[in-house]
Amino acid sequence: MTTPLADGHKAWSSFSDVCKRGFLGKPMITSELEHEKLSNPVALGVLSPDAISSTAYGSEQIMIELLPAAGMAAFALLLPITGVILLILVLVAASYRQVVMVYTRSGGSYVVARENFGPRIAQIAAASLLIDYVVTVAVQCAAGTVAVVSAVPVLGPYSLEITVGVVLLMCFMNLRGLKEAGIRFALPTYAFTVMVGLTIVVGVIREFIGNLPIYDPEHIAGAVEVHHGNGLIMGATILVVLRAFANGGSSLTGVEAISNTVNSLRKPEGINARKVMTVMACILAFLLAGVAWLTHVTHATPYVDGYPSMLSEIARAVFGDGVFGKVLYFVLQASTAAILYTGGNTSFNGFPALASFVAEDSFLPRPLMKRGHRLVFSNGIIALTALSVALLVLTGGSVDALVPFYAIGVFTGFSMAGYGMTKHFYTHRGPGWRGKVAINLSAGILSTIVVAIFAVAKFTEGAWLIVIVFPILVFALMRLNRQYRAEASVLQMAQTERPDLDRYTRHRVLVFVDAVDLAEIEAVRYGNGLHADDLTAIHFAIDAEHAARLRQRWEVFEHDTRLRVIPCPDRHLNRAAHELVSQVLDDHPDTKVTVLLPRRTYSPLVGRLLHDRTADKIARAISRIPGAAAQILPYDIESRIAEVTRSG
Repeated sequence: MTTPLADGHKAWSSFSDVCKRGFLGKPMITSELEHEKLSNPVALGVLSPDAISSTAYGSEQIMIELLPAAGMAAFALLLPITGVILLILVLVAASYRQVVMVYTRSGGSYVVARENFGPRIAQIAAASLLIDYVVTVAVQCAAGTVAVVSAVPVLGPYSLEITVGVVLLMCFMNLRGLKEAGIRFALPTYAFTVMVGLTIVVGVIREFIGNLPIYDPEHIAGAVEVHHGNGLIMGATILVVLRAFANGGSSLTGVEAISNTVNSLRKPEGINARKVMTVMACILAFLLAGVAWLTHVTHATPYVDGYPSMLSEIARAVFGDGVFGKVLYFVLQASTAAILYTGGNTSFNGFPALASFVAEDSFLPRPLMKRGHRLVFSNGIIALTALSVALLVLTGGSVDALVPFYAIGVFTGFSMAGYGMTKHFYTHRGPGWRGKVAINLSAGILSTIVVAIFAVAKFTEGAWLIVIVFPILVFALMRLNRQYRAEASVLQMAQTERPDLDRYTRHRVLVFVDAVDLAEIEAVRYGNGLHADDLTAIHFAIDAEHAARLRQRWEVFEHDTRLRVIPCPDRHLNRAAHELVSQVLDDHPDTKVTVLLPRRTYSPLVGRLLHDRTADKIARAISRIPGAAAQILPYDIESRIAEVTRSG
């Protein structure tokens, strides 16, 4: 397809270019790539939805494990488990406060690990973050859908379809160049914080007054099974408590988000990032503690189907059934869905950027570094969408089923950041280094313990997949890097070695032909322009009759170039070409052999269906021979068909 230019000529556009313009809009030029610097209030809203929104399902995930085993004692066990999670939050937040001061560029735990342990060990952090981003999309969007169907139960049977639709919509919006900056992305975070904070305050006041409703989990239809008897003695085994603690660890996901994008804040980036990190951790701690307390006093319980959510049940108890109470309830559910979906969308910026960063270090395929039609990392966005949708389909879009995939990657990243900062401060030993080492080492060790708990306690519930996939992914990153390094070692020259740019003593050009047509004529014309010592046309005869007709047409057109017909009865053109070129080089030492391969190019779809790629295969075989080179000469058929059609 063509588009008119100012000088009257027409610029060629492929079918895919036209589709991109139609779906994604006009292409953006590189000079339009700008990074908006965020003020602290906006940065808090934009960078913390993943962390703060985990309040919506953190306590619920603990109760899902405790109620069937500990019965009503689960509501007492919830508080100490939440207390331990808050302790880990304090240590992890303190560690990342130091990360953002030392490493003021994007990358978070990956940069920390790379700078302190080297690029190979850093791939552990890279793998954990990549897995985290994929699962974040699935978990956040699935939890957002739970908030929607909790308010509108009639949509419950279509939860998976809604979640997948939201992910695909996010993919489309980000391919169009959606900028995750500005007040519009901060609003859901502040709305959710205000509404959950209001719920906690009103709930505590009503509990103090004595008129806060209390649920009876043992007699609620559709609720998860409640163990009967003395749960503290009979049901709450160590394994159950560990499984509940592991589930609750999902409340800390997203704490690292600010460290991944420190350079998006205004100067001084490190100081501002530390302030935002502190406020975010305080908000998260308050909301987690408040929701856990209201769960404890209202006996709100999760449901087998996943909806209505426990936060939804708490809000109904706190706000009541009055008109004003129902309005507040629906505002809370709307803000919950908004922040969860926004939290899922953060991965569409984080995953492609991290993948590009890792690819730049030659541990991921380099196409992930390529910016697309709208200056976004399109390949990374598409890969993230495909992986997250596959995960949603695999788990049925259940938050409970997704959580085991979640925290292993997150806490592995926490561990790498903690250990990396421990080494940094131990090596440099600045003022107060002992205290900093203690904080970071404690954060790293506790995070590693959580990873181990998840791997063991949740192994049969899906964690086995991450336990298997994680080392495979790390190995794949290492193996890919080894391949890139091997390729680079072949192409690179030593620093002291001067390149030899002298001409070859002799140069022979072979033009492989299969027909006498315009494509072949252009190839012979190009060969003549190379001023070779010898130019020969070669035809590998698979069909004797076709070879005879070709020879006759060659003589009719009075070619000055000699045609040589070589029998190829076994039809192995690659082998025949390889043997011919090798023989020419043996017969003529100090000779450079160039093989020209005319290739007729067609429309992408029709060309793939109706024509093979023989020229590419032959070129690959010849390129392996030292002293030989293969060059494909495209001759576009599609454009000429279009010209004939227009002129006719």
